Amino acid sequence: MKSRPRILVIRNDKLGDFMLAWPALSLLKAQYPDSVITALVPDYTRPVAEMCPWIDELLIDPSRESTIKHVFLLSRLIKRQKFDCSVSLFSQTTTSLALWLARVPKRYGPASKLAQIFLNRRLVQRRSRSLKPEFEYNLDLARYVIADNGDDHVPVQEPPFLTIDRTKKDTLKQAFLADNKISNTARLVAIHPGSGGSAGNLTLEQYSTIAHMLNNCREVFFIITAGPEEYELASSLSKLMGDIEHIVYHSTKGLGDFSELLSICDMFISGSTGVLHIAGAMDIPTAAFYTSRTSATSLRWQTLNREENRISFSPPDSAPAEDMSSIDAESAANTICKRLNDMQT
Repeated sequence: MKSRPRILVIRNDKLGDFMLAWPALSLLKAQYPDSVITALVPDYTRPVAEMCPWIDELLIDPSRESTIKHVFLLSRLIKRQKFDCSVSLFSQTTTSLALWLARVPKRYGPASKLAQIFLNRRLVQRRSRSLKPEFEYNLDLARYVIADNGDDHVPVQEPPFLTIDRTKKDTLKQAFLADNKISNTARLVAIHPGSGGSAGNLTLEQYSTIAHMLNNCREVFFIITAGPEEYELASSLSKLMGDIEHIVYHSTKGLGDFSELLSICDMFISGSTGVLHIAGAMDIPTAAFYTSRTSATSLRWQTLNREENRISFSPPDSAPAEDMSSIDAESAANTICKRLNDMQT
């Protein structure tokens, strides 16, 4: 690849999908350190995209609508940047058409869907089979870019992928403990009952059961987290938890502020939703609940934390793939409790 190449990486879909692009972004930047990497993202993922150390510039997708007007507007934005290549980690016909209209010389992406006809560098992946984690499919595309340019790829970075300054994190944690009169020996456990419209989730009663059992197994302080539209849901869980020590954290200051809160937690518990993947990228221990549907399994949407820092639960084989109520909350709580107790002080 030429000196100081301009690379456009496309992941303009949901928050969790974008977080799972970070290993591929890190690999491309490590391989071509003098490159200028621009990420095409929607405006709502901008705060976490600005925290990514391997992104030099952002290109905000001007619309969530797949219209001809959007295609031409996006193509003009792309053409102005004079990219040497594009990497479509998320393959969409309108975006691929915009790349073609912008005459990006090398347009990399999966050989799937109608979108591939507008790409001139295609890799067969068959992501719909969900045979590996999403971040591995993204890494495969990054490796394909590197090989196509005659290079041997450098090693992939190990977790964490998202880091918060240690001094800042320590200050935040001490302030949080003091403000809420929490013992230094208590584990901070975040529970996120919302789903953000993604895959199925546990009921509030199941989350409450888990909280009560964890509260009985060790000293825990719970943080019920809620996105801008999820406060009522979090409040309902708060009522079910009763006198268990906890607060409701309503995230209204953006994903950057929310990420800082997550950085002080000892465990994050949720369904398969975007904020789960922020926690995973920080290598925070996670306990996640997934459906067994092929496109939404725990393997396909595996978090980025180390293996010892992630636990996953799904409906048993005897239950329908999306029947989250069939997950045994008590059994899950026992597993999570053991992991909390095994953590170093």
